[in-house]
Amino acid sequence: MHIIINSSLMVPIYEQIMEQIKTQIRDGSLRENDSLPSVRALSKELKISALTVKKAYDHLESEGFTVTVHGKGTYVAAANPELLLEEQKKKSKPIWNWPFKKADVTDSALKRSEAYLNLFWRIRPC
Repeated sequence: MHIIINSSLMVPIYEQIMEQIKTQIRDGSLRENDSLPSVRALSKELKISALTVKKAYDHLESEGFTVTVHGKGTYVAAANPELLLEEQKKKSKPIWNWPFKKADVTDSALKRSEAYLNLFWRIRPC
């Protein structure tokens, strides 16, 4: 398993680990019942705290991507098409939302715009 941590990102390290493992599960690099490195081994390899790796593994398990067997290790869970579809929906953003997230559209701004349009149509001869 290949994981790269970018400490210059504003994304927490445990989330970077989670996203990279999810990507490897989605693209088939990690398959059902494949074992993940132990918390200790991965933390040593990445030179980070074991608690950070544990947090990533716990979140992956709570989201249904992995299964942890006490004393044995953490394994990739059985493929769940609904879970993978839900993940893809989270990543894709509808086109129609992007301009409104950047603009500060309030009721008063909409009312002002409506007033200007009404004024325009009254002044403009048809």
